[in-house]
Amino acid sequence: MKEAQILKSYEIAKERYAALGVDTDKAIETLERQQISLHCWQTDDVMGFENADALSGGIQATGNYPGRARNIDEVRADLEFVKTLLAGNHRINLHEIYGDFGGKKVDRDECGVEHFQSWIEWAAQNNFKLDFNSTSFSHPKSGDLSLSNPDPAIRAFWIEHTKRCRRIADAMGRAQGDPCIMNIWVHDGSKDLTVNRKLYREILAASLDEILEEDLPGMKSCVEAKLFGIGLESYTVGSMDFFEGYCATRKVMYTLDTGHYEPTENVADKIPSLLLFVPELMLHVSRPVRWDSDHVTIMNDPTQELFKEIVRADALDRAHVGLDYFDASINRIGAYVIGTRATQKCLLSALLEPIGELRKYEAAGKYFERLALLEEAKTLPFGAVFDYFNYKNGVPVGEEFIPVIQKYEKDVTLRR
Repeated sequence: MKEAQILKSYEIAKERYAALGVDTDKAIETLERQQISLHCWQTDDVMGFENADALSGGIQATGNYPGRARNIDEVRADLEFVKTLLAGNHRINLHEIYGDFGGKKVDRDECGVEHFQSWIEWAAQNNFKLDFNSTSFSHPKSGDLSLSNPDPAIRAFWIEHTKRCRRIADAMGRAQGDPCIMNIWVHDGSKDLTVNRKLYREILAASLDEILEEDLPGMKSCVEAKLFGIGLESYTVGSMDFFEGYCATRKVMYTLDTGHYEPTENVADKIPSLLLFVPELMLHVSRPVRWDSDHVTIMNDPTQELFKEIVRADALDRAHVGLDYFDASINRIGAYVIGTRATQKCLLSALLEPIGELRKYEAAGKYFERLALLEEAKTLPFGAVFDYFNYKNGVPVGEEFIPVIQKYEKDVTLRR
């Protein structure tokens, strides 16, 4: 797209938005500061570097598109390339199974900072900051229950693993001068009818209490709920209501994964309620087609509404944004760029909403006017602002990233 066209279109859009009290320059500056945590597991279909076994524990990556990253160097190379196509400075979200184990067998209860030192150094060299996740799935001791397991030995194994992960996250945060956000998700549940529902939740709460009692100022912990897992369809220990209550009473950050709810639920509506009772939110943004199918994020209505509620609640400083999908059916680099740019589009759309006028109408009981402006805002020249945002930051505008990714596929990923 030609420079003159981008600039002319932006000036027209800027004037149109200004008529409604919206400062497009300010919206762009806010978007530039918003870091999105890019999930490393999109590069390799959540395989990690422990072994080459298929996933287990309630998750599954589908598709066999060629070019999957096979080792730590290829994962990092792909992430470095993705960075060149995205405006802003973003974060990298690692699972514990992505440690630099040097070809040695390191069990989950033996992981340490030393296995992630090269990640810390790589992130600093490439202007990334790191987030982290414990990994309770795809392990011989995973079974159906981990932190909620009545077996003291199994439970102790996963408690030790999660404690060690928090210490790794703490080291990451201290090294980068910004708290590393560590997510705790466990797949625990049952395929069929369960009669001891309360027991397993009591055990899970006690395990989490023990894990979180260590004060680690370089990191922030968050816990993630789920509706069900593959093979664990009838009962989920860490359900929505369990974690909502847990986070509210323990004052812990709540992870809201858009793929972990019933398809007809309004996930966005949960944000203003949760913000009343939990200190912060971690958003894992994906696109469920049939529940947690983890399709690439796009600029659809549910995702737009998600970010509108964050902006309307003046909660950008309390809501951290990460991506969480693993589509192995299309070019994985393309999946990254589409999903990240779509997330940025949704956030920019929310920042450009004429919220001042809308609030005035609502406060005055002028509901016809409120609805009319909400509708008219849908056709404001948003695209011109997003094009300028990318142009200003020196990355491809519009569809210009497509041939760039095609060349990387030809030169790099298809040669793997």
